[in-house]
Amino acid sequence: MSDGIMKRMGLIFRSKANKALDRAEDPRETLDYSYQKQLELLQKVRRGVADVATSRKRLELQLTQLQQQSAKYEDQGRKALSLGREDLAREALSRKANLQSQITDLETQYQALQGEEEKLTLASQRLQAKVDAFRTKKETIKATYTAAQAQTRIAESFSGISEEMGDVGLAIQRAEDKTAQMQARAGAIDELLASGALDDASGLGRKDDIEAELERVAGSGDVELELARMKAELTGGTPASQPQAIEQGKNDTPPPTINYQK
Repeated sequence: MSDGIMKRMGLIFRSKANKALDRAEDPRETLDYSYQKQLELLQKVRRGVADVATSRKRLELQLTQLQQQSAKYEDQGRKALSLGREDLAREALSRKANLQSQITDLETQYQALQGEEEKLTLASQRLQAKVDAFRTKKETIKATYTAAQAQTRIAESFSGISEEMGDVGLAIQRAEDKTAQMQARAGAIDELLASGALDDASGLGRKDDIEAELERVAGSGDVELELARMKAELTGGTPASQPQAIEQGKNDTPPPTINYQK
């Protein structure tokens, strides 16, 4: 396998891994972890300040003891000299001189530790201010992220509802179209049955010859009545002859010929 293919496979693997990590990463957890690390660093700085302060205090105690011992040798030398013991006075002053060298070294170390303590204390205060500012910003970002996440979920929910309502709307439209088609088909069948173009296989809607002839006669009588009324309106008279006309129309109608043979 060539190096180019290996590089491409490595790039694809890293990109997919990065994408998976990005989906799994929660910014709120990352911020909390960073804040915890800053608190640990601040705690270390504070422990350093405490250690330096302890060392400075220890030197301060040693320095105080040496200074007291030096003052004691000076008093002893003064007393020895007052008693005429110059040799004892010289020995006391010699010891005081040796202590003074130690006192000078301790004072130098004490000043160095004091300066280091001040620097660490200032650094601790600055780090504390940064940690406090980060905590405030962290909580703000977490609240904003949580709100954005909630808004996204609500928007996705509305989007899902809209898609479902769209499907429901299509289903309703198909149902309405099918219902209208069925109604139109039923109306067409009724018209065909009424006109006789389509036989009713059940026999329920079929009329025999007598019933058809009676309906035709009734229809003719209605026409004669309407004709008599129109004549009376044109002549300005009353349709007094309507019953006679009707009766005459009925008499003029030949009796129906009924075929009883099937």
